Amino acid sequence: MTRPAHVAIPLLAGLLLTGCVTPLAPGADQVRVTHNAADVAGCTAVGNLEPSADPRNQAVGLGGNVVFATNRFVGGVVIGAYTGVVYRCGSTPTPADK
Repeated sequence: MTRPAHVAIPLLAGLLLTGCVTPLAPGADQVRVTHNAADVAGCTAVGNLEPSADPRNQAVGLGGNVVFATNRFVGGVVIGAYTGVVYRCGSTPTPADK
């Protein structure tokens, strides 16, 4: 018995996506991702994203708390890997301060 395509395709997509999930580093759940440059006005840039890793984990490693994503989105979905700049906004301590 074969499954209809409308059932098999979402199932396959779900299986593929679960294999790509990266565990979050401690504190990464507090990192905010924005696509609005005004959200990082007055913040300090601490580094650029590497496209191969979770942007929130990278932000924590760089001492940042906001990711300004500069990649393209279609319908709210990232097209390609995340690219952008990590910022420290507010009074988040840097790794050296911890």
